[in-house]
Amino acid sequence: MENLFWLGFAGALIALIFALTQAKKVLKFSEGTELMQKLASSIRKGANAYLKRQYTTVAKIFIIVFVILLILAWLDMLDNWFIPFAFLTGGIWSGLAGFVGMKIATSANARTANAAHESLNRGLSVAFSSGAVMGFTVVGLGLLDVSIWFHILKYIAGFGAAQIAQTMVMFGMGASFMALFGRVGGGIFTKAADVGADLVGKVEAGIPEDDPRNPATIADNVGDNVGDVAGMGADLYESYVGSILATFALGATAYASEGLEWNAILLPLVISVVGVVCSVFGTFLIRTREEATQKSLLATLRKGTYTAAVLAAVIGAPVTYFLMGSWGPYIAILAGLVAGCAIGYFTEYYTSDTYKPTQALADSTETGAATTIIGGISLGMKSTAAPIVIIGIAIIVSFLAAGGTLSTASGEYELLFSKGLYGIGIAAVGMLSTLGITLATDAYGPVADNAGGIAEMSGLGEEVRNRTDALDSLGNTTAATGKGFAIGSAALTALALLVSYVDVVEGKVDALDLSITNPAVLVGLFVGAMLTFLFAALTMSGVQRAAQSIVVEVRRQFKEIAGIMEGKADPDYASCVDLCTKGALHEMVVPSLLAIVVPVVTGLILGAEAVVGLLGGVTVTGFVVAVFMANAGGAWDNAKKYIEGGHHGGKGSECHKAAVIGDTVGDPFKDTSGPSLNILIKLCSTVSIVFSGLITTVHLF
Repeated sequence: MENLFWLGFAGALIALIFALTQAKKVLKFSEGTELMQKLASSIRKGANAYLKRQYTTVAKIFIIVFVILLILAWLDMLDNWFIPFAFLTGGIWSGLAGFVGMKIATSANARTANAAHESLNRGLSVAFSSGAVMGFTVVGLGLLDVSIWFHILKYIAGFGAAQIAQTMVMFGMGASFMALFGRVGGGIFTKAADVGADLVGKVEAGIPEDDPRNPATIADNVGDNVGDVAGMGADLYESYVGSILATFALGATAYASEGLEWNAILLPLVISVVGVVCSVFGTFLIRTREEATQKSLLATLRKGTYTAAVLAAVIGAPVTYFLMGSWGPYIAILAGLVAGCAIGYFTEYYTSDTYKPTQALADSTETGAATTIIGGISLGMKSTAAPIVIIGIAIIVSFLAAGGTLSTASGEYELLFSKGLYGIGIAAVGMLSTLGITLATDAYGPVADNAGGIAEMSGLGEEVRNRTDALDSLGNTTAATGKGFAIGSAALTALALLVSYVDVVEGKVDALDLSITNPAVLVGLFVGAMLTFLFAALTMSGVQRAAQSIVVEVRRQFKEIAGIMEGKADPDYASCVDLCTKGALHEMVVPSLLAIVVPVVTGLILGAEAVVGLLGGVTVTGFVVAVFMANAGGAWDNAKKYIEGGHHGGKGSECHKAAVIGDTVGDPFKDTSGPSLNILIKLCSTVSIVFSGLITTVHLF
C-alpha cells in the first residue's frame, strides 16, 4: 500500500489546477470605473505592504527558532535532523497559502462590486470563485507538503512507517507558528481599523459605513484581506495538515501488530483526496436568483457544502473498507463529517439574522448598548452547549466504532485503546475532508465586504449596495461556520496530538504518572486554562491599543483637515493604514510566543506530566472560549446588519448606534482572539512534541 502515496500528489494537482481556473475566471471580469480601480489599487497596495512587513518580522523569529532546533538536533534532543527544516517548510507553505488568498481577494473586490451592478448572481459568482481559489490552494498546498515530506522520509531517508509517522507529526509546528502570527497580526490590524472607523465614523460623525470621508475606511478594507483572508488561509492550512499528520502517528501505532500500518497512514491522505474531488463538484451547485433572500442565499451555499459532504461519505465507504478491512474507521469518518455539518448548522442558527437568537439580540438594542452587550455575551455562552455535545458524541462514536474500548479489564486494552484514538484522528480528517468548498464559502465573505465598501465609495447606487450587503451579511454567517469547522477539528486534532505527545514521552522516560491526583498534572491543568484567558486578553488588548490610535487619528483628521465632511478634501488614508500596520506588528509578538514559551517552561520546571495537564487544560478551555467568542461576535455583527436592513428604525437610529457598539465589542471576539485560539491549542501540542526530548532530559521536579 505504501506505493499508493502518489495519490497525495494527484489530489494536490487537482486542487491547484482548479484554483488556477477559478483565478482566471475571476480576472476575466472588469474592475469597473476608474474610481473603482483606484480604490481597489489602494486596498491592494496597503495589503501587500502590510504582508511584506509581517512576513519580514516573522522570518526573523523563524530563523531564531530554526537555530534553536538545530542546536537541539546537534545535542541529540530531537528525533532527527529533518525536523528543523520541516519547521521552515511548514511555515513557508502556510504563509504562501495566505498570500495567494489575499492576492486573489484584493483582485476580486472591485470585480465583485462591478458584477453586482449587473446582477446578484454574478456578484455571488465572482466573490465565491475568489473564495474557491483560497479554499483549493490551501488543500492543494497541504497535500503537496505532506506528500513531498513522506516521499523524502521513505525513499531518501529510508524510514519505516512508525518512524515516518512519529517524525511527521512534529512537522505541524512550523505551519501552526506561521498561522498564529498571521491570525493574530491580521486580526489586530483588521479590527483596529474596523473599530476606529465605526466608533468615529458611524457613532460620532453619523456617516455611513465605508463612506469615503472616513479616513479609516481604506485601512478597514485592507484589514479584511490581511486578517480574514491571509490570516484565515494560514490558519486553516495548519488545521488541515495537522489533522492528517496526527492521524498518521496514531495509525502507525494502532495497526502495526496487524501489518496494516501503511494502510492506516494512507487512509487520511486518500480521504482528503476524495474530499478535494467532491468539493470541486459541490462548487458547481452554487447559484442564486436575483430576487434571492438571505435564507435562499444561505440555502444555495448549504446545497454545495452538504452535497460535497454526502458525496465524500458515499465514496469514502468502499475506499475505507478496501484499505482497513472493516467498517469501524468509516463510521468514525462519518461521525466527523456529520459533526462538522452539525456544528455548521448550529453556528448558523446562533449567528444568522434569519433565526430568532440574532433577531432577539437586535431587539435588545431598543434599551441601549448595555443590554445589547449583555445579550450578545449571553448568546455566545449558550451557543457553546451544542458544539460541546456534538464533539463529545463524535469522540465517543468514533472511538468505539474504530475498535476502542473503555473497559480496562480487556486483555487487549492498550491495542484497542490505540485503535479508538485512531478513530478520533480520522474523524478530524473526515470533518475537514471537504475543506476546499467549506473554506470557499468562508473566504468569499471578506471579498463581498470589500465589494460593498467600493460600491459605497464609488457611488454605484442603492441597488448595488443592497446586493453587496446581502452577500456581506451571508459572509458573516459563513465565516462563523468556517470558524466552527476549524474549532471543532482543532478539538479532535488536539486530542490526537496530546496522545501522540504521551506516546513520544513514554518512549523516553521510565514511568509516567498521568493520574488526576498528581500535583504536576493538576498544576498543568490550571496553567493551560490560564493560558487560554491570558492569550485572549493579550490579543484583545492589542486590538484596543491599536484601535485607540486609529480613533485619535480619525478625530484629528476630521478636526484639522478642512472640507472632509463636505467632500471637498480627501482624508489621509495612508496614515491610518500605517498606524494599523505598526500596531499589529508590535502587538502580535508576545501572544504568539506564549504558545512556545509556556509549554516548554512548564515542562522544564515540572516535567512531562505537567505538560500533559497543560495540553488538557488549554484544549478544553480554548475550545469553549473560541466558540463563545466566534458566535457572540458573529451575532452582534448580523444584529447590526439586521437593523440596517430596515428593522428597529434602520441606519442612523438609536438602535443602530447601540448595535454598532455591540458589533465593535464583538469584532476582536470573532476575528482576532476567537479564531486564534484553535491555533493556540494545536501549536501547544506540536511544540510539546518537538521539545519532548529537552523536557524529559532537563526539568527541575
